Amino acid sequence: MLKIKEYVRAESLKQAYELNQKRGNRIVGGILWMRMSSAQIQTAIDLASLGLDQIEEKEEEFSIGCMVTLRQLELHEELNRLSQGIIRDSVKDIVGVQFRNLATIGGSLFGRFGFSDVLTCFLALDTYVELYQGGIIPLAEFADRERDNDILVRVIVKKTPGRHVYLAHRNTKTDFPVLTAALLLDADGARAVVGARPQKAMCVKIEDMWKEKLENGSCTPEELKKLAETLAAQIPTGSNMRAGAEYRKHLAKVLLRRGLADLQKDGGKQNAD
Repeated sequence: MLKIKEYVRAESLKQAYELNQKRGNRIVGGILWMRMSSAQIQTAIDLASLGLDQIEEKEEEFSIGCMVTLRQLELHEELNRLSQGIIRDSVKDIVGVQFRNLATIGGSLFGRFGFSDVLTCFLALDTYVELYQGGIIPLAEFADRERDNDILVRVIVKKTPGRHVYLAHRNTKTDFPVLTAALLLDADGARAVVGARPQKAMCVKIEDMWKEKLENGSCTPEELKKLAETLAAQIPTGSNMRAGAEYRKHLAKVLLRRGLADLQKDGGKQNAD
């Protein structure tokens, strides 16, 4: 059972950061995954009064406050148009609407959870995070770091043109995913992201020779299968109560092959809108 001794609604990020440096204190969002633990929190620090629950569209990027809910992401038309719907696809099966109305993007990414659809999805976008002390860094770099006492303030998604695909396999519709996969093809290259391995999501670069074939839509089914197998071989998998390592390895090949096939549709080009 989660136990909280004190609750503070922060009046500034500075106050929240200073409180968060004390052992036993924690930043809280929707407290949905956290409450499943047996942690004892000395002071729960709430950022709800700091105006970080909005999605702002700017000329070159979207700025997403850390308190934005998964439901807001699911329903945001412009953000989903940019990502060709993969943000909506990645969150729509997470438990239910009531849950997604509370769970936040900040908590989902800061936790670097192995089962996180959200981390897998945003690693396939041109994504950065703004940290209170650490400044703005790529999400991939942040995901590789150990957890610390900094505060994830915002998530920044650049308006980089590209084509995106998201897939996931679940044993039941609203359960944790057995495996997640997201793929990106843009001017800078192509990559695949696989999560729920059950470890946290990891990125694998797709070689330029394959990128060109995907751009041209010229990969044969046999070539897509070969590429999927090559990528899957680079992704370590493990076992837990939902699936074994070998099944996940097989599933990775299947999801990646399907994703690659979708990626090269229409020559792998982003929709005009």
